[in-house]
Amino acid sequence: MKDSWDQLQFGLRLGKRPQQVVTTTPRPLPLIRKLMNDPDTVMTRGRTYDNRDNLAAPFLKQVEEQYAGTRLGRQELDGEVLDEIPGALWQREKIDEFRKREAPPLDRIVVAIDPSITSKEDSDETGIVCVGMAKDKDGYARGYVLADRSVKGPPEQWARAAVALYKEFEADRIVAEKNQGGEMVEAVLRAVDRNVPITLVSATRGKVMRAEPISALYEQGRIHHVGQFNELEDQMCTFSQDYDRANGSPDRMDALVWGLTALFEKITARRRPRDEEKAAQPAYTLKDISGSSPSIYRGESDTSWMAG
Repeated sequence: MKDSWDQLQFGLRLGKRPQQVVTTTPRPLPLIRKLMNDPDTVMTRGRTYDNRDNLAAPFLKQVEEQYAGTRLGRQELDGEVLDEIPGALWQREKIDEFRKREAPPLDRIVVAIDPSITSKEDSDETGIVCVGMAKDKDGYARGYVLADRSVKGPPEQWARAAVALYKEFEADRIVAEKNQGGEMVEAVLRAVDRNVPITLVSATRGKVMRAEPISALYEQGRIHHVGQFNELEDQMCTFSQDYDRANGSPDRMDALVWGLTALFEKITARRRPRDEEKAAQPAYTLKDISGSSPSIYRGESDTSWMAG
């Protein structure tokens, strides 16, 4: 949305008084709020009922019965911009409260990927988010969101972006969901850099269930955004129990959840019998660029104790 808006502004570079008309369903997105607060913006509101004469009576009856008196009705029928979405797992106010200008020295850094396997015009983005972890003075682990480099494009493009981000932040590992693409996800990353450490993860629970433990960490003030990530934060603050896949996939948010889940594995992992847990741990072979024997990674890290 922001990219489209920025490009549109170039069409206003000529003339004495260029103007533009914007019509939209009012959602609490950063760009909408910015326009509303701009003193040069002339704002008018239109309620669904103001257009009653041009709408079918059965339609009006249906939406009134379904949405009248609800928060969604205030947005869709009355044209109000509401600051927060009821049931959203994240609140902008909370993210802003714990936002940081810079991160401390970090003990672990991972790049997380929620991949898209197609690159059509209507394809989803590939979420690519870098997160890190460090202990505070009291010994508690805190998470830091460092970058959002999500892209829309073919696998080769998002693989290059992810590996570049891994190198930029000197990350420890790339974590990628394999539900879409399977082993292809690892293959395209290896094609960019054969030595990058990769952990493939599978989604066995729904998005809401995966996101709830991470949302709880935000509520505790243990996750800090280092800078502003508007597109990511829009997805987070509009994601709720009523999430509808038809409205688009929150790929940036998914990547964030995968990354923080990898860092806070003790908190986010489901409890299973010890024997089952041991058997279920996947083994990944990591090529040692020094030429020595390959090492085996079993989903554990020397710093997993810091998630407590």
